[in-house]
Amino acid sequence: MTAADPRTILDPRTILVAPDSFKGSLSSVEVARALADGWLRGRPGDSIRLAPLADGGEGTLDAVAASGGWQTLPASARDPLMRPLAARFLRDGERGIVELADASGLSRVASAERDAPAASTFGTGLVLAAAIGLGVRHIVLGVGGSATTDGGSGLLRALGARFLDASGEELAPGGAALVSLARVDLDGLPPVLAEVELVVASDVTNPLLGSLGAAATYGPQKGASSAQVAALNAALAHYADLLEAATGRRVRDVPGAGAAGGTTFGLLAVADRFRSLEVRPGVELVMERTGFADALATADLVLTGEGRIDRQTAFGKTALGVARRARSAGVPCVAFGGGVEPEGIAALGELGAVVVPVTEAPMTVEDAMAAGAAPIERAAERVARLVGLLA
Repeated sequence: MTAADPRTILDPRTILVAPDSFKGSLSSVEVARALADGWLRGRPGDSIRLAPLADGGEGTLDAVAASGGWQTLPASARDPLMRPLAARFLRDGERGIVELADASGLSRVASAERDAPAASTFGTGLVLAAAIGLGVRHIVLGVGGSATTDGGSGLLRALGARFLDASGEELAPGGAALVSLARVDLDGLPPVLAEVELVVASDVTNPLLGSLGAAATYGPQKGASSAQVAALNAALAHYADLLEAATGRRVRDVPGAGAAGGTTFGLLAVADRFRSLEVRPGVELVMERTGFADALATADLVLTGEGRIDRQTAFGKTALGVARRARSAGVPCVAFGGGVEPEGIAALGELGAVVVPVTEAPMTVEDAMAAGAAPIERAAERVARLVGLLA
């Protein structure tokens, strides 16, 4: 369908359902099914195509796996607090998908356990190493949803780097320990990295340091107090000084360097060790891997959504990516949100998308998350019935 196509929301026939997860409540696959079930109650004659998405954070593996053609493989890893963990990654020949949140995400630690100063990306490094060890050479690493603020030091350590204190001892895991860093040793990074093309999937543009940096922006949601945020920022600054000196690459201010507690910074700093390394918007990468463009070409209406449609939506979240693609294709778009704020409505409205809240009455976030799929189904049914009345 082209931008000039005369079909409108009043005449939908094929419905493309492409939401992100409602984080902490439902996966993107579950949200897609809920939207589809509700829609078909309102318009049972329509054809539904499910295309669950993600932005590189939690749910990326599930969204890509649902598109078909990928093998899910296990990997022994560690959680953010270094406890043994069974993680996974996707493989299709030499192509692979690794989700940082699967091993190093907030979902891996209970709220009471969150420890931003000690949390490590070591487990994600183990998953990367496992994928590379099985011959995967083209890897997408989704870095959203982390519990960590260690600048990617844990990930690099799992790949073979060493971070030593003044006594020559390995630092403890986590970002806080980086304040004691005296020497960076990258000699242990394996030569096979020179065969690996790594694409970091990220939906944020924050630098590593400062008021918009990794610690200040995301530290509090990872359990960091104000004092810990300041200490982590200082530790990351010291780490950046030494790692950049070791690699000759100043990348702390690259947009997105602060993603996943600075994990993107750590990878950018050692980019020369890889065959190639680039950072791209997560939702765009997931769309490519799931055949979204082909599905959109035959759609009359797109349903998307995510847990919150707010001011962060304008910075590249899934709903924005879907709305942008839909507008380019001339396909109407409806976005469902668990929590909806004016800034999010405005951002999507500029792209011609209509925003529909899922909540039906004032309630706490906890109650909304506990409500499950039913409110999403009812919201989709209401919109479908409205379309039926207007058609």
